[in-house]
Amino acid sequence: MSRYTGPNNKKSRRLKFSILENNKEFIKGKKRITSPGQHGAKRQKLSNYGEHLYEKQKIRFMYGLSEKQLKNTFIKATKLHGILGLNLLILLESRLDNMIYRMGLANTRRQARQFVNHGHILVNKKKVDIPSYKVKIGDEIKVKDKSSKNFFMKDNLSKSKIIEFVSFDEKTMTGNFIRVPVREELSGQINEALVVEFYNK
Repeated sequence: MSRYTGPNNKKSRRLKFSILENNKEFIKGKKRITSPGQHGAKRQKLSNYGEHLYEKQKIRFMYGLSEKQLKNTFIKATKLHGILGLNLLILLESRLDNMIYRMGLANTRRQARQFVNHGHILVNKKKVDIPSYKVKIGDEIKVKDKSSKNFFMKDNLSKSKIIEFVSFDEKTMTGNFIRVPVREELSGQINEALVVEFYNK
């Protein structure tokens, strides 16, 4: 299954979950929290399988992954020490496109992915144009000098709140991955244990 490229607000309404983690999808115009379509307001009780699938889909759409990418990341997480579900989230947070989003340079992970694809980003002074590139603790992430006056990045920085496990200096347009995030810093609307169960079945 390929990566979803449709509107975030439609998918967020279907999942009843903010993909952007700020609930902006639900305050655009009329506040709608029901699923799209004429029967969207009807409540449907999910089966056990449905609940597990629902949590997996929330993670997949939030981080903008294809099904194959998420499964491969899960397999990598199984090889790490510690809590499997948390390790999965940490690996997803370590993606370069997510780092650009967390540093406030992009207002969505989709936009962050575009910045990386278009060659605006350097990691340890080398251009990296692969959104899934795994950033390591201590790595320096810098906007290329030619891209440092990008209007969208500047505008996003003026509105963003940088999360504590990354840092960013707007004067030098340089940031760092300071430390591994703790669970409390990540979305409380995700139950990663159900995702682990989904893949372990």
